[in-house]
Amino acid sequence: MYKFIRYILYSVFISISFNADIKAQRKKRRPTHADSSLIKATVPDSPKDIVIKYGIASFYAQKFHGRQTANGDIFSSLKLTAACNVLPLGIWIKVTNLKNDRSVILYVNDRLHHKNKRLVDLSKTAAEKLGFVSSGITKVKVEVLGKLRGRKVE
Repeated sequence: MYKFIRYILYSVFISISFNADIKAQRKKRRPTHADSSLIKATVPDSPKDIVIKYGIASFYAQKFHGRQTANGDIFSSLKLTAACNVLPLGIWIKVTNLKNDRSVILYVNDRLHHKNKRLVDLSKTAAEKLGFVSSGITKVKVEVLGKLRGRKVE
C-alpha cells in the first residue's frame, strides 16, 4: 500500500514539474511579426544615431483618418504627422521633397506596415505642403530634429 501511495506522489510531482517547465519555455518564445514593434534593436535609441535619411515618401489613405496610431494618438489627415519604421516614435523630422525642394516639419507618431519599403508615410496635409498629392509618392530627404520641447502637432 505504501509503495502505491509513493508511486502516486512521485507521479504527481513529476507531472507538476514537467508542466512548469513547459510554461517557462512558452514565456521564452521568440517574438513573431506581430511583436516586431516591440523589438528595440530595430529602432534606434537616440535620434543622434540617424541624422539624415533618403528614401521614398507616400501619404496615408483616407481610411486611416480617426484610427489610433502606434503611440496612442488618433490620426488626423489634417495634422502634420508621419509614420516611419527606422526612427523612434515621438521625434520631430524635417522632410524635404527632392523634386521641388519644399520642406515641412513633422511629428513621428506611427509605424508603417513591416513589409512597406518606403521611408516615411505622411499625412495628406503634409503631402499637400510638399506638393506630391497628385503623384502619390516622391523622393525625400528626412532630417532628424529630435524631441522638440513645447512644440505641438499642428
